[in-house]
Amino acid sequence: MSSKNPAAAGGMRPFDKVLVANRGEIAVRVIQGLRELGLGTVAVHSDADGVALHALIADEAVAIGPAPSSESYLVGSRIIDAALATGAGAIHPGYGFLSENAAFARQVEAAGLVFIGPTAESMEVMGDKLSSRRKMLQSGVPVVPGTESAVRDPQVAIDIAGRIGYPVLLKASAGGGGKGMRVVRAAADMAAALRQTMGEAGKSFGNDAIFVEKYIEDPKHVEVQVLGDGRGEVIHLFERECSVQRRHQKLIEESPSPSLTPALRARICDAAVQTARAVDYRGAGTVEFILAPGGEFYFLEMNTRLQVEHPVTELVTGIDLVHAQVRIARGEGIGLRQQEVGQRGWALEFRVCAEDPARNFAPSIGRIDALTVPLGPGVRLDTGVYEGFEVPIHYDPLLAKLIVWGEDRPRAIARARRVLGEFVLHGPTHNLPFHQWALAQPAFADGSYTTHFLEEAFRADDWLPDLADGDRQALVAAAVLHESGRRVTPAGQGPAAACGDNWRRAARRAMTGGR
Repeated sequence: MSSKNPAAAGGMRPFDKVLVANRGEIAVRVIQGLRELGLGTVAVHSDADGVALHALIADEAVAIGPAPSSESYLVGSRIIDAALATGAGAIHPGYGFLSENAAFARQVEAAGLVFIGPTAESMEVMGDKLSSRRKMLQSGVPVVPGTESAVRDPQVAIDIAGRIGYPVLLKASAGGGGKGMRVVRAAADMAAALRQTMGEAGKSFGNDAIFVEKYIEDPKHVEVQVLGDGRGEVIHLFERECSVQRRHQKLIEESPSPSLTPALRARICDAAVQTARAVDYRGAGTVEFILAPGGEFYFLEMNTRLQVEHPVTELVTGIDLVHAQVRIARGEGIGLRQQEVGQRGWALEFRVCAEDPARNFAPSIGRIDALTVPLGPGVRLDTGVYEGFEVPIHYDPLLAKLIVWGEDRPRAIARARRVLGEFVLHGPTHNLPFHQWALAQPAFADGSYTTHFLEEAFRADDWLPDLADGDRQALVAAAVLHESGRRVTPAGQGPAAACGDNWRRAARRAMTGGR
């Protein structure tokens, strides 16, 4: 359980101010969690994010470079310098950017700061898919049949595929985000596929190591949230279903998973705990599994950070994961026993992105001209934008996460339909209509959807519901009025801009107590 002396527990140092090394909705969410714990907050921002919400609500904000993330959010030395200059004692990395960079974690601790996350050693083992496969095989966690070392010779890959059976999946050892992956269904396709996958891996990750594993047809993607104290104590916070994906990128998540029986849930959660214990995991992490149609499950990877979809776990367990991360980083331990963690109700998360579903989900940019946030019981919105904000082209298109909770899955879905219909977002093209479409699909309604849900059911030119004539005319009229207003009102002026300026001033006063 928790230690009375945080500095003595695990060698961690106390801190009262934290720098958040991220941007967007996750930076806002972490800042809010830190403030609830009475901690001072420091934001960092690129030149493009000077008036981004995370920079406005933090106690302090430090500019760290030009708009490209390679010159700002990915420059660890600038982030560490900002922490030292502002007197921050710890750095929270959020997700993405440097959150799973072992070298950065080491640099943070070498500078005398606390890294709110796992050890660099855990990151290195679990961040490389080949080393993590070997570790799991040693630990007895189920792993998809495949290779334990890199494969560069097409004939070797063909021989391996012949033994485990086609189709097979070529995967980059250092991959992530859906890059460096190809399905091969015949020996004749292997040489070209291997060459292309190695090239993509080398370009994207600086490491062209590829391994071969059995490709599971029609799988589901289930992941388990874990917390570890870094000294062998690990608990799970149950599972999330993440099978609604586009190019291996998740779009909708839910907890509990509609795919698990109580017995299967217990087995997969126990395997996740076993995974984390194998690397003496510290902090919050997620163990991801592939679930085959027959009920077999296999270790996929471990994300050694806070996940985008962590709010669904928070809503069904009542446990604040940012608070837990801070408690563990202070050396206070997990503060919970496994028997104290349960699931209550059902939660769904919808990623609200500036992208156009009708154009293969192409990114969109522009000014947010109108934003009406849905309200009501069981509704949460994590966002990093506001009315009047200019969505930049330089970063991930995620604008917000809409999370809803209900007493059970049917009521959670009904609530989601309601709030998606009330969510107003004018400006960049977005995917809110896509989420409404997804909820209406039979495979989603009955929970039978797999990771192939989109490629099987979604058609870019035929997915929006037909509109009644009156609704169509109203939308056309609204579009004409909106466009005419944009043309006669100079950018940065008019009611919307004034509203945005007022909101920004009010936000800083409210969130910083008048500072």
